[in-house]
Amino acid sequence: MAFYLVRARLRIERVAELRARLEKGEFRPMQPFGPALTAALENARWDPETGEAVWEEEDYCSPPLAMERAAVLDHYFEDLRVERVRSGEGWQRIAELPSLWDQPFAQDPEVILWEGEGPACDLAAGQCG
Repeated sequence: MAFYLVRARLRIERVAELRARLEKGEFRPMQPFGPALTAALENARWDPETGEAVWEEEDYCSPPLAMERAAVLDHYFEDLRVERVRSGEGWQRIAELPSLWDQPFAQDPEVILWEGEGPACDLAAGQCG
């Protein structure tokens, strides 16, 4: 088994769907990766410097995360990159980052904060300010 630090750009327009599916446990029954994928995404972090979701995930595939990408990840993320790490090393490296699910866009996907400090944008109304 191998472990990877995963970085990817979240498709903001699908964040509510991803969150709802995680809360319902929809990915957990997927074999053989469901439990690991669910735990990884539930604990994902947000890197404000890069604007990426980051998490550690165990995997048995070559290429890494092939089944997870086909079934789930490519629908919710883009520009996915992996770095091989020791078990727990990835989580340790990102421990200080805020939770992905505490970000304003994860709470209300119609509102996006640009550059962390920038204007809030309401996608439904098409306004930033």
